[in-house]
Amino acid sequence: MIPLNLTDARCALFASALQRSDTPSAAMVAAAIRIAVRDFGLSGGIDRMAQEFGDHPDAATERMRWANQLTNELWTTALDVVPTV
Repeated sequence: MIPLNLTDARCALFASALQRSDTPSAAMVAAAIRIAVRDFGLSGGIDRMAQEFGDHPDAATERMRWANQLTNELWTTALDVVPTV
């Protein structure tokens, strides 16, 4: 198991099923990232993100801001739950 880098984690969270309305905890964010990497692979998150930016740029921009905020918090405050692959 190796830890994900921050960029991969952001893309995976973006591609995950987790929603802002879920009011996710650090453990929920880490689990969503692990599931997205498992389901889509590392490049799959990037592919899904690119598609969303092409199809729905306004919504994708807002989701990316949210994913950035959550992953930054996870990496700075909850290192014990940083996802690994």
